[in-house]
Amino acid sequence: MCCDVNPNPPAPTCVRHPDRATGLACTRCGRPACPECLRPAAVGQHCVDCLREEGAQARQVRPVPGTAAARPKPYATYGLIALNVAVFAATAAQAHSIGDNQLSRLFYDWVLAPRMVADRGEWVRVLGAGFLHYGPIHLLVNMFALYILGRDTELVLGRARYLAVYLTALLGGSAAVMWLAQNAATAGASGAIYGLFGAMTVILLRLRQSPVQMLVLIAINLIISVSLPGISLWGHLGGLAAGTLATVGILFLPEWLGAKTRESARTIGWAAVAGVAVVAIAAIVAAAASIAG
Repeated sequence: MCCDVNPNPPAPTCVRHPDRATGLACTRCGRPACPECLRPAAVGQHCVDCLREEGAQARQVRPVPGTAAARPKPYATYGLIALNVAVFAATAAQAHSIGDNQLSRLFYDWVLAPRMVADRGEWVRVLGAGFLHYGPIHLLVNMFALYILGRDTELVLGRARYLAVYLTALLGGSAAVMWLAQNAATAGASGAIYGLFGAMTVILLRLRQSPVQMLVLIAINLIISVSLPGISLWGHLGGLAAGTLATVGILFLPEWLGAKTRESARTIGWAAVAGVAVVAIAAIVAAAASIAG
C-alpha cells in the first residue's frame, strides 16, 4: 500500500519568525519573510536584513525621501550603455563611417564568427561581439531596451548580481550561436538584453505580479527575430534562457533550498549564476572543439 501524499504542502515559514507561515519573500535575497519583516523598496519589497545592509553601505549624506535623488541610480546600466556607445564610436572612427562601422578593424576582430573562434582561438569574440552594433539604428534600439529593462532589474538584483546576470546572458547567447549559427557573423547586445527580458519576468513572478505583458513582449520580439532577415534568433534565445535561469537561481533557489540566513541565500544565488555561466562557457568550448574537429 503506497503512502498518502499531501496535496497541500505546508507554506514556507518566515526566516526570522519560524512559527509564521508566509507566501511572501524578499525580492533581493529571495528568502521567505512575513509582512512584519518586509519593507517596500524601489521595486518590490526587501527584508529587514537586506535593508540593514543597504543602510550600512549608504552615504552619510542621505537624500530627502520622496525626491528624485532618493531613488537609487542604476549606474551599472548607465555604464553598460556608455561602454556600448564607446565601442560603436571606436568602430565608426576606424571605418570613417557611422553607417558602415562594420568595416572597421575592431569590428572584424570582435564579431562572433564561430569558425574563427574555433580555428584561431580568438575567444575575445565570445564577449566582444556583445558590445558591437551594425549601424546607429541597431545601437539605438538596443540601448533604449537596455535602459528600460536594465534600471529596474538593477534596482531589484543589485549592481553586482545584475551585471553577473547580464554577462551570463551574453555568454548564453554566444553559446547558442556557436552551436546553431556557425556560418553567421553575429554582433549586438540583443542576447544579453533578452536575458534581461527573462530576468524581469522572473522578478514579476517573485513579486506575485502578472508576467503576461512581459511574455507578450518577448513573444513579439521573437516573432520579429524570425520574420526579419539578418537577426540572430539563436543568440536571442540563448540569452533569454541563460538570463532567466540565472535570475531564478537568485530569487527562487534560496527559498527552495531552505536558506535561513541572508548570507546563505546570497551564496546560493551566486552559485546558481556561476553554474549557468559555467555551463554556457562549457558549451562554447565544446562547440569550438566540434567545429575544429
